[in-house]
Amino acid sequence: MVDRIKAAVLGATGLVGQRFVSLLASHPWFELVALTASSERAGKRYGDTVQWLLETPMPSNVAEITVAATSPDSVEEAEVVFVALPKEAAMEIELELARRGKIVVSNASNYRLEPDIPLLNPEANWNHIGLVEEQRKKRGWRGAILKVPNCSTAVLTLSLKPVLDKFGIRDVHVTTMQAISGAGLRGVPGYVIVDNIVPFIKNEEEKIINESRKILGKLENNTVKPLEVNIYATTTRVPVLDGHLESVHLVLGREPGGPKEVIEAFESWGPRPQELGLPTAPEKPVIVRREPDRPQPRLDRLNGRGMSVTVGRIRLSGRVLQYLVLGHNTIRGAAGTGVLIAELYYKIKINGLI
Repeated sequence: MVDRIKAAVLGATGLVGQRFVSLLASHPWFELVALTASSERAGKRYGDTVQWLLETPMPSNVAEITVAATSPDSVEEAEVVFVALPKEAAMEIELELARRGKIVVSNASNYRLEPDIPLLNPEANWNHIGLVEEQRKKRGWRGAILKVPNCSTAVLTLSLKPVLDKFGIRDVHVTTMQAISGAGLRGVPGYVIVDNIVPFIKNEEEKIINESRKILGKLENNTVKPLEVNIYATTTRVPVLDGHLESVHLVLGREPGGPKEVIEAFESWGPRPQELGLPTAPEKPVIVRREPDRPQPRLDRLNGRGMSVTVGRIRLSGRVLQYLVLGHNTIRGAAGTGVLIAELYYKIKINGLI
């Protein structure tokens, strides 16, 4: 791309907002031109008002950006707007930005299941971006809203897709062990999570079930036909900073020849974002570890710069497949996938497909 695309981040001071800023600060395609936050932070330098909590230093080129209060007018200069706001704050502003012709890539949970809004985990369902054309026709706007999945859904579906393509899936049982960063900076009080596991996360199980079916479904006649598969989910919060670990139990459509065939399905999978050479796409979307005690959040969450998921403890008994999968919840499960979605959109747009 000759000219970099002007980009903004709404909710730039939260954990997911910080991830967006980190990923976009030196991105070859995007130029950060606006950062927004609450009105109390407006008018301050980003470097002075954000409590930077990532493992890498704050990029020096964003520290001097003056933070604006979150509103459509604050990001008028931007062509693509990345949203890291809570659902309630995101709903109206996303609609207004799309009406104004902006490309809205949102981590907020609202509208994910709307039939004309693509819910994208790009390696798993890149072609669902075709819904943008239907969305524009239906809603009469020049812009578009594209949604990032729930963090646990993103990790799960990235591991399910190569298995689904190779063997078919009849039933999915998943138990998640989710990091505290998934609840945001103030989401889980320390007294609640230290020395503890919380065996319930509100609305999380429903998100995994419904979003996974949409992501793994087929795009037909300008709508997504959800995958007809039984999904049973249990979600828990564990005292880990970053990295969601998920225990997956599948009943397959056909019996693999053995664990080696399953491993080959994971390791040989080369989906469209990798073929297109998108900057944020990891070389291997699924990495297999053969040690009996991997994957582990502390050791494996940054594989593929946080964009790969890591699978291990693969066990096969007939058509029953069990494994553990780990993914970085604020990178693969949030901001990283958001940036990858934007890359996919612009690559396809340049090629004249949107």
